[in-house]
Amino acid sequence: MKGRTIILDHLGDVEAAALMVDGKLDDFLVDSDAPRVGTVYRAIADRPVKGQGGMFLKTPDGAAFLRQIKGLAPGQTILVQVSGHAEPGKAIPVTNKLLFKSRYAIVTPDAPGLNISRSIKDEEERDRLLEIAHEAAGGADLGLILRSSCAGADGEDIAEDIANTLALADTVANDDAQEMEVLSEGDGPHLLAWRDWTAPAEVVTEAGGFADHGVLEELDRMSSSQVSLGGGASIFVEPTRALVAVDVNTGSDASLAAGVKANMACAKALPRALRLRGLGGQITLDLAPMPKKDRRTFESALRAAFRADDVDTTLVGWTPLGHYELQRKRARPVLAEVLAGAGQ
Repeated sequence: MKGRTIILDHLGDVEAAALMVDGKLDDFLVDSDAPRVGTVYRAIADRPVKGQGGMFLKTPDGAAFLRQIKGLAPGQTILVQVSGHAEPGKAIPVTNKLLFKSRYAIVTPDAPGLNISRSIKDEEERDRLLEIAHEAAGGADLGLILRSSCAGADGEDIAEDIANTLALADTVANDDAQEMEVLSEGDGPHLLAWRDWTAPAEVVTEAGGFADHGVLEELDRMSSSQVSLGGGASIFVEPTRALVAVDVNTGSDASLAAGVKANMACAKALPRALRLRGLGGQITLDLAPMPKKDRRTFESALRAAFRADDVDTTLVGWTPLGHYELQRKRARPVLAEVLAGAGQ
């Protein structure tokens, strides 16, 4: 099936959203029992972590950890936002740099100013968006970024989105109560799909959409660690307690040329493999043998592939043993854990 299709459905009682591109699962969002990324707390400072410059906080959802904070004493309140998914048994990662994101706008209370996505090049369009933003913001002193999805969008829709996002940010930023509380819940999968999957697509909202559009079959494939690269080559994506190991296998062809080809295919396939499985943290690639002169080409291919991915990923580099390491934000729940909990 050609084209883009967004399916909003549930896995049992768990809300989820799927993006199918040309009949293949390209992205999948699923809820979990953990606090949603983007949730804003009024938290209470608990105890500092010596040597790390961080502070453990108390929140309604349990302990949270805030990195690199100074001048905060135990017992003080602070507004923080969930920045990622916590590993089992660890504190919720949070930041004190609040950010309110919607389909067309991002509001940054601590970074005033008006900016437009660099991907919007047309000067007339930028002028149109500036006019809409100035009128909708009404002199608000919060920072405002217009996203790439604004290009060609209806002006009234953009203005309404800006106004709603500014109102939420203003309400939260001006909170002055003292008890710990959830001030704003992070977006669930259906809202995230509306917010971030902005390219034209057919939208399916009827119950049973996952079964009707092949999503369940695609999820079954995600239960396997093996991802085919074509031509007999494959990668194995295997999470452990310490890291995610990715092994590149060339199949029956052990030549250096086959190794180069498989490694390049791995670079293109890896962002999707990690994204769909909800994997993050330290990623270690055990690549197929290839000449050292081809390493730079591989890195360029890997960098280009992750540039198109929406999860922050840092390319760390080569280890003495010839492995390649990445550090990826834990922005999503681990799919295998959610499916196990939902009985899938």
